[in-house]
Amino acid sequence: MGKSEVRIDKWLWAMRVFKTRTIATEACKKGRVSVGDNNTPVKPSRTIEIGDVVHVKKPPVTFSFRVLALTENRLGARLVPEYMENITPQSQYDLLEVVKISGFVDRAKGLGRPTKREGRELSKFTDSAFDDGWDFDFDFDDED
Repeated sequence: MGKSEVRIDKWLWAMRVFKTRTIATEACKKGRVSVGDNNTPVKPSRTIEIGDVVHVKKPPVTFSFRVLALTENRLGARLVPEYMENITPQSQYDLLEVVKISGFVDRAKGLGRPTKREGRELSKFTDSAFDDGWDFDFDFDDED
C-alpha cells in the first residue's frame, strides 16, 4: 500500500477487473480503458494515483472505478473493496440486464444452433411479441 503510482494494466489485473495481465494490457491497447473525465484511451504503461477514476469498457457496459489504494500484487476478492470503489452508474447495470434478457435473440455468428432451452425462450418471446390481436390476413383476390 506504500506505492504512490502503479501501471494501469497491473492495477486492473490486481483488482480482478481482468483475469490476466495480458488481457488487461490488450484492453488498454484496444482503447477500452480511460482515466478521468476526458475518456481518451490510455496506454498500458500509464500510471494511476489514488483518487483517479478508471473507466473500463466491456461491451455493452462501461464500468467506473475510483482508486482508493495502489498495489501491483493480485488480491483476494475480499480485499478488493479496500483498494477500489465501484462507481458504475445504475444505468449501465440496467443496460447489462437488458442485454442478458434479449441475448438469445441476437445470436453472434458462429455460435451454432440454439440450445433446446434457447429455442423454447425464443418461441415464447416471438409468440408473445406478435400476439397483439391484429389480424393480418389479407384477401387480395377481392375487387372493390
